[in-house]
Order: sequence, then C-alpha cells, then structure tokens
Amino acid sequence: MLRFSKMHGLGNDFVVLDCRTTPFVLDEAGIRALADRRTGVGFDQLLSVEPACDPSCAFYYGIWNTDGSPARQCGNGVRCVAAWLFRAGALTADEPVRLESPSGPVTVRLLSAHEVTVEMGEPQFAPDRIPFAADTESTRYVIDVDGTLLEIGAVSMGNPHAVALVNELADSTADRLGPALTTHPRFAEGANAGFVERLSRQHLKLRVHERGVGWTLACGTGACAAVAVLRQRGEVDEQVRVDLPGGSLRIAWPGPGRPLWMTGPAAFAFEGDWPGV
Repeated sequence: MLRFSKMHGLGNDFVVLDCRTTPFVLDEAGIRALADRRTGVGFDQLLSVEPACDPSCAFYYGIWNTDGSPARQCGNGVRCVAAWLFRAGALTADEPVRLESPSGPVTVRLLSAHEVTVEMGEPQFAPDRIPFAADTESTRYVIDVDGTLLEIGAVSMGNPHAVALVNELADSTADRLGPALTTHPRFAEGANAGFVERLSRQHLKLRVHERGVGWTLACGTGACAAVAVLRQRGEVDEQVRVDLPGGSLRIAWPGPGRPLWMTGPAAFAFEGDWPGV
C-alpha cells in the first residue's frame, strides 16, 4: 500500500508521496494508473518529497505529469510541498527555507499553514535557456500554430512557457490553439501554453494548457510566465494579481536581475492508501 496526501493549489491538484525514507518506486505505468480519475486517485501532477542532494536545501521534490512524464517545475506544487512539510513538522512558519526541485533550488516561506510565498528565480528569456528555436531573443515571436499566425512571448520559469495575449479569454481561439501550441516544434521540450487577458497594469486573467496534462484550473509557473512576459514588454507593474479558473495568485517581479515571487494558497483534500504498487 502506498500512503499519499491529496492536495491542491487553486484546484491544480496533486498527489504527494513521502519519500524521505522510502525511495520513489512508481514507473511510468504506475504513475498513469494513479493519475486516472476514474480508476485511480487522479491528479494534475504527482509530487515526491525526498532527501535533498544539494546541501543548501532542506528537501528535494520530484514532479511527474498525468502521462507519466517528468516535469521540471510546478509553482502550485511547491506551495503544496511546503505546506505538507510544515504539517509534518519539518518546516517552520515564517522562516525562509530552500527546497531543491528538478530545475534547481527555490526558496519558500510559509505565511500561514495554508498560504505560501515562493521565490521562483529570475525568468529566463534567452531562447536556448527555454529552449525555443529562434535566431535572436525578442519580446515577441510570430509562429504558425495549426495554420494560425500567433504572437507569443517565450520564457522559462524552470519549465518552458509560451504566452499569448488575447482580447478575451472567452474567445474560442485558446481552446483550439492551446493543445497545438503545447506541442509546437519550435519548443524542443514542449511548452505550457498560457492565454492571458490584460485587465489593467495590476490585474490579469489567465488560462493554461499544460504539457503532459491539458487544461488546468491553475498553473503557478504559468502565472509567473505571463507576468514576466508582459513586464518585459512594459505592460504591467511590479505587483500583479493573476486570476485563473481556480482562483488568484499574487506575482511580484521588480525586473531583470531580480527573482520573481509568487504567493498563493495550498490546501489539503484527503489522505489515503493506494493499493496499485
């Protein structure tokens, strides 16, 4: 039996496994079985809490998508990992702690048992850091997505993102182009496709089609990416509220050379035992 915690950040849901003393044992087929929302537990991402390899970090967290593929970063997920560690007595509230992720260290600070702020690092716009096929770095790229010319921004928040500004999120363009943008060949590793509506310089609305998952109620790194792209263009201020289908996140980025911060909730849903291993 595999003991797990079911958690979510704004409806972006996770299964969290305690692998601090017991190694992670699921293969790709096992992850897919656990992810099945009809015959398994169901999640957008699976998170494993493990000992850190980096001596500057307290713990490591692994990330897997519903299709069994590994992911390099998850903004809503790291908040849930921090809240899980706090409930387990492994973290202290209001004390900055470094956690090791597949994309490198992040710093977390619990504002309360259910609200976490995370230093997500500096956004990376260089095409080879994303990775994205482009001759030179730009704030805007025009690409052909399923026969439609779409203007995007491209950025890495520890994972690759394509950000498209739209007039209205209710437009069916996002529904049609999201899956194709996620697998666009100019993104060598795929991308999380974000469609953002700018309400003001301090307020955005966002939907994200995540690689390996599909449309989600919230995407923490997607919210960070949207703010980073629009701030790079001078279209938003340093402090921005991002509304997603599952709720709101607070994103703060002073600008180049400085880390970006994300603040939002983390919630426990239930505990259980999975017999599929």
